Amino acid sequence: MFREIRKKKNEIGLEEVKRLLVRERRGVLSVNGENGYPYAVPINYWFCEETEKIYFHGARIGYKVDAIRKCDKVCFTVFGNESVQGESWAPYVQSVVVFGKCRLIENQEVRREFIEKFARKYYPNERSVQEEIARSGKAVQMFEIEIEHWSGKQIQEK
Repeated sequence: MFREIRKKKNEIGLEEVKRLLVRERRGVLSVNGENGYPYAVPINYWFCEETEKIYFHGARIGYKVDAIRKCDKVCFTVFGNESVQGESWAPYVQSVVVFGKCRLIENQEVRREFIEKFARKYYPNERSVQEEIARSGKAVQMFEIEIEHWSGKQIQEK
């Protein structure tokens, strides 16, 4: 159902894919937009290693939410872990492409739990996490991507 990476020599293993998802802070979420056009938006996210699911937050209303409610199939891309191996002008970069189904987390207790886990990735300490949740937590919608297929690769930018 999903295509495999064409250039197998560039493929990275599943453990490296997971490390990149844990380490990086931003990715691009693509949904099926209106009039047959894809809609891609950069987002902050949290990858849960235990469940192997991706979580992100957003507003309760808007284009992204409307698109996900209409079609739950999404694509999520992360890239980073740039490294120099030889030629300083042509670094290597890794990327991950995830295909999955996205849902809104409706249960308030579960939503709060994932808001806290998500916030711990981005805020410097527990106090900051709790202050931010107290300030805007009720307005935040959490989303969950259940991964159906993922792949990763490393390429040299030259």
